[in-house]
Amino acid sequence: MEIKKEKVISIDEYIQQFPKDVQEKLNKLRSVIQEAAPEATEKISYQMPTFYLHGNLVHFAAYKQHIGFYPAPSGIEAFKEELSEYKNAKGSVQFPLTKPLPYDLVKKIVLYRVAENKKHH
Repeated sequence: MEIKKEKVISIDEYIQQFPKDVQEKLNKLRSVIQEAAPEATEKISYQMPTFYLHGNLVHFAAYKQHIGFYPAPSGIEAFKEELSEYKNAKGSVQFPLTKPLPYDLVKKIVLYRVAENKKHH
């Protein structure tokens, strides 16, 4: 899968760069995040789709083999158990494209991050 490294200016543009099956997953991921964080605004930050609410909330990005989800280190730490089956690091987790994305878990993480950002605001 060739990923264009052009500067994208919108999440729509970002998603349109990928094959149809990946676009479907990214669109679903986006709508799950929108549902969990209706007050958040969308932007591109670090060349990634970003949701912003009193600071960065979550980012996501598509790669050759996985979709990266970046809910900040606190979002990974709080859901360490549920995320243990996925490759993860301090502030990121990789969802393989070969498996269904855990949308319910994503929703829980986003809700957690919304509460966290509101509390610190």
